[in-house]
Amino acid sequence: MKLTDISHDINEWFSGAGPLADIVVSSRIRLARNLADHRFLGKCSAEEKAEILENLKAVLMSLNLGDEVFYISVDKESDLNRNFLVERHLISRHHAMASGPRGAVIARREFFTAMINEEDHLRLQVLKAGCQLSACAEQIDRIDSMIEEKVDYAFSPRFGYLTACPTNVGTGIRVSVMLHMPALKMTGEIDKFLSAAKDMNLAVRGLFGEGTEAASDLYQISNQVTLGVSEKEIVSQFENVIIPEVADYEKAARSQLLTKKSDTLDDKISRAMALLQNAHLISSHEALFLLSHLRLGLNMHDHMGASTPAIERLCALRAKAKADERNALNIRTINRLFMLTLPAHLQLNHGKSLDPTHRDALRAQIIRDALDQQC
Repeated sequence: MKLTDISHDINEWFSGAGPLADIVVSSRIRLARNLADHRFLGKCSAEEKAEILENLKAVLMSLNLGDEVFYISVDKESDLNRNFLVERHLISRHHAMASGPRGAVIARREFFTAMINEEDHLRLQVLKAGCQLSACAEQIDRIDSMIEEKVDYAFSPRFGYLTACPTNVGTGIRVSVMLHMPALKMTGEIDKFLSAAKDMNLAVRGLFGEGTEAASDLYQISNQVTLGVSEKEIVSQFENVIIPEVADYEKAARSQLLTKKSDTLDDKISRAMALLQNAHLISSHEALFLLSHLRLGLNMHDHMGASTPAIERLCALRAKAKADERNALNIRTINRLFMLTLPAHLQLNHGKSLDPTHRDALRAQIIRDALDQQC
């Protein structure tokens, strides 16, 4: 299977569907595991890493996941392909930039990825659209159990699963939710939220995880404590308490925009529409934020019944686009543009590397076409 088989469209978990989908883009659960009969990667030779890789690859490729799986030799891929996998959220930036034998086993529908020789011997992840952490947990537990029938994990009766980083010791679970929160930024409340999240021992990261900014107003919120707390407790707290509360903060900020800062809201949406419809050069950074404002306008109309001059113009554009289903202007289309206009996606789908100016021109053309306003 080639990466171009999946690069021309978005995956299921980024479709814009699922519970609380107007704010919660996706849910992810990741497990960190290590083999009992091998040292942690920091102490492994290249030969031992290669042995771990081959052992885990054979196990993972034999699993019945109800979907086709394929294997990627991450260490042998080009920089472009590795960057594509990071943009796709199929591997971490750390995994892409590391050295030595390493790989990834990926489900064709991209709901599951296993990274081999990332920070730990094995990192499993399951992703779903919207707020579906319990469903993610159920699925990843089933996959983890299938693997544990074939290998011996490093496990301590006292501490739980042993991991390279002490913060993952215990359950080894990392619960993560990606949220779209532009209104908190527009109302000046985002810093207050980030401070509150820190006080709650939550990690808040950008679009591509640790060390990245919140491009397109997308934030990833995850737990930082895994020791002394059960997986069920962590998942339940996130799904039933933390994420609904965060979503309520964003909803309150959206209501505030309508009642007290409608001019600010209209200005953001109007500028986004004008630039995206007419620009002939646009950077990835700018495109993400402008698309974020369109996404906000559509969601406020669909989920809150919001009506402002700019939102009405946006909906008129959507009504026009509905005449051609391929150009239908909806949340899936916005999400698709988020991903397909990222640098590695652009170049992979174009069939060759492009300099920044040519990338900006191609990105602008793709967006103009999608908005049915090609100039």
